[in-house]
Amino acid sequence: MKRLVDVYPYRREQDEVKFLVFKRAADVQYAHQWRMVGGKVNAQETYFEAALRELKEETGLSPDLFWTIPSVNQFYDFKSDSILQIPAFGAEVNKESPITLNHEHVTWKWISQEGIDTYIQWPEQKRLMNQLAHILTSKQILEEWIIEF
Repeated sequence: MKRLVDVYPYRREQDEVKFLVFKRAADVQYAHQWRMVGGKVNAQETYFEAALRELKEETGLSPDLFWTIPSVNQFYDFKSDSILQIPAFGAEVNKESPITLNHEHVTWKWISQEGIDTYIQWPEQKRLMNQLAHILTSKQILEEWIIEF
């Protein structure tokens, strides 16, 4: 069974959350879609270690605050006939940090919560982004969710 992670890079601007999204290259899975960071968990790697690695590989960024969103991205993959449960992580990044894309992406942009429906196609990813924004704007992030690295 595949082990995967989702990472939602964001920044805070006053009482608003801005998400960093990436347009996928033409020659990779999910070609031309706007998405967050994601990828496979390597052998001997924890989910959160994979999430930090994928963030660094795909963007060149390291988070100032890294935490587990208290939910998972869950969907049925008919190709493998399996139900995937993918841990989701919030990664607060500095808006001044340079973004270095790898070969998987052609461009990036910051979007507001109102832009999620315009850019993101997968319903579970939309739900998780809205949940992340709600947790942050209502100041309900729990200490138990924060991952020290």
